[in-house]
Amino acid sequence: MKYFVTGTAGFIGFHLTNALIQKGHEVLGVDNINDYYDVNLKYSRLEEAGIKRSDIKHGVLVSSEKLKGYSFMQMDIADKDLLMNLFEKEGIDVVVNLAAQAGVRYSLENPDAYLLANIQGFMNILEACRAFPVKHLVYASSSSVYGANTKMPFATTHNVDHPVSLYAATKKSNELMAHTYSHLFQIPTTGLRFFTVYGPWGRPDMALFLFADAMKKGEKIKVFNHGQMKRDFTYIDDIVEGIIRVSEKPAQKNPAWSGDAPDPGSSYAPYKVYNIGNSQPVALMDYIKALEDALGKTAEKEMMPMQMGDVPATFADVTDLSDDTGYKPSTSVQDGVAKFVSWYNEFYK
Repeated sequence: MKYFVTGTAGFIGFHLTNALIQKGHEVLGVDNINDYYDVNLKYSRLEEAGIKRSDIKHGVLVSSEKLKGYSFMQMDIADKDLLMNLFEKEGIDVVVNLAAQAGVRYSLENPDAYLLANIQGFMNILEACRAFPVKHLVYASSSSVYGANTKMPFATTHNVDHPVSLYAATKKSNELMAHTYSHLFQIPTTGLRFFTVYGPWGRPDMALFLFADAMKKGEKIKVFNHGQMKRDFTYIDDIVEGIIRVSEKPAQKNPAWSGDAPDPGSSYAPYKVYNIGNSQPVALMDYIKALEDALGKTAEKEMMPMQMGDVPATFADVTDLSDDTGYKPSTSVQDGVAKFVSWYNEFYK
């Protein structure tokens, strides 16, 4: 099939593109290559996928010299006219929308960026799928939508109306917008709530990257909530496999759905939401220990209070993902962190 993947210069988008090409699909990827974090890492991901930095020009399709069937265009999904032109010309089968302004903490500093990318950009994706119908729209949501919820594990059947960051609110908004278009125009949409993704080629603003950088420089690492945090850390390969499995099964109407007792994770419309997480929450201090073991170095720790917009724990219930796709993430933190460190050492010499 022909996939349209947004955010292909990003962490998940880069890995997903490689996996889709290996499975014989065609991929048209787009990314605005913004400077939220080091653009050189984004260009390096693209070059690793066979897209030369020198060939990249805004609004121009470039074919990969390494991955047959992969073409890339630098563009912003907030540019509706360019997006519509692409959909009209290219004949898309499946859309995977990963483009977004990421980061809980950054949403406290620059909220406008989240409205443009996560709301307006996603609105344009929905309109493109409406104007030029696709078999399936899959989009990145986030475990952050669970917000103030404390009942564990987090399940898609739970109410998620109490976000604690603007980032989370925009992701919840994406789910609401997708449902509206599934209802009005019968577009099959599936939202994926990712749980703390990590691994090679990861984002420099994430804890693992920040910790590794600080430890290599002999600096203290900042440990928030005095280390009393748990996260459902999920390795990148597990995330990618989950995305592909879900993308191949367009969302279906739930015949058992009832407006008297509405299930938030499904609908009478072709709409579905899944968690993708490891289902094995790991204490932050154990995560740091895995990094120390892989680097062969002990971290000097600076204990900090909880940050605004953060939550103390996440834990994914992936029962419906497993039941519907036969897949459940399983990579251990020890294995995943070791693979990250191996890449990190090689990439940064």
